[in-house]
Parts: sequence; C-alpha cells; structure tokens
Amino acid sequence: MKKLLCLLLGLMAAATLRADANADSGTFVKRVETCEAILREFQESPATAVPAEVLRGAKAIVITNQIQGGFILGFKAGYGTILVKKPDGQWSIPVLINAGNASLGLQLGGSAVQTVYIVMDEKTPRLLFEGRFNIGVDAQAVAGPHVSEKESTNRELLTTPVLVYSKKKGLYAGATVKTGFLTRSDAINRAYYGVPYDLPELLYGNFVQPTADVKPLMDYVTQLSP
Repeated sequence: MKKLLCLLLGLMAAATLRADANADSGTFVKRVETCEAILREFQESPATAVPAEVLRGAKAIVITNQIQGGFILGFKAGYGTILVKKPDGQWSIPVLINAGNASLGLQLGGSAVQTVYIVMDEKTPRLLFEGRFNIGVDAQAVAGPHVSEKESTNRELLTTPVLVYSKKKGLYAGATVKTGFLTRSDAINRAYYGVPYDLPELLYGNFVQPTADVKPLMDYVTQLSP
C-alpha cells in the first residue's frame, strides 16, 4: 500500500511540473485572483474569519485551492500562493506554489478544499527553500481560532508555527492537524515575473516590483496585517 501511495505522489508531482511548464501569465493571474477571493470570503464571515490578533503576528500567509477526490487512492491536488512579511515589515509579492495530499482508503466523489494558513514564525516559510514542506509534519500545525471564537485566541496558540483555517465543521481551535504538502512552483513564477529568480529571491528579495495584477492581493494582506 505504501508503494501505491508513493506512486500516486510521484505521479501528482510529475503532472504538476508539466502543468507549470506549460502555464502562461493568464494562469498565474487567475490563480492569484482566486486566492485573493478565497481570503476575502474567509474574512467576510465571523465563523471562518482570522482574528486581528492572529493577523498582527503573521509572518506569512498561504492560501490554497484544491480539488479532493479519488476512489481507492484519494488525493487533493491544487495550487496556492504565499506572501511573507519581510524584515522591513513590508509584505512580499505573491509567489505561486503547488498544494497536494494523498491517502489510501475508500473515498468517493470530489469536492473543493480551500484553506488559509497563517504562519506565525519566520523559520517555517523557509522550509519551502528545500522544495517541499509537509504541513503538520515539518512544522506543528493546529486549527486556528476564528473571530466568532475569541475566547480560543490564547498565547499558546499564537506561538504555534502554523494556524490552519478551513471550512471543515467540527474542527475546534487548537486541534492538531496534518493537511498535506506544499511545493515550489518556480517555472510559472519565473515565466510571469519575467525574471530568473526562484521562490527564495522572489519572497525575500527586492529584485521584482509588484505588477498591477498582484497589487490587490498585496494591498488586502497589508490591510489585514499592517
């Protein structure tokens, strides 16, 4: 069974690399706009909104959009974007990443899975430098408190590396979660920004100026976490 899981993960990774290599600037813009819409939708409802206290301490924000499905081999495959707060206090340009998961077992049907990750330390985003970051494995991840659950926003939660926000019912604040993996999507980022730089330079450098397409997401994140 483990061999089947490894095979599925390998096939997912290969398919993602092929898709990124063939992606154009329109694909990049559509993904960024979708991630912005997801974040705005989360913040519109107290039941899903990230509290201001959490956002003030954010060192990075990751927004993912995935499709979940499968039969015996379950999978979640999709994309996301990451922005980090640089040492000067400014938010980085959005950088696209890939998001996925795989599992064994009987699973029927398919559904969209949208998630917002609030990263509370400066070390965790740099795990993507290695190419792949397993959420809940490489860094502790717990379900984050919502605006409607202010009593759950405690000091211990705010020291957790990753706070996870999803629309899954019954997931209480502080519950330990594992939500799959994130991988770099260097090809599509280089193609869109028209530069030879990869994820580390795009996130933490000052080599690339934001385009009009990514400014709305950057401005909204800055508004949420100045």
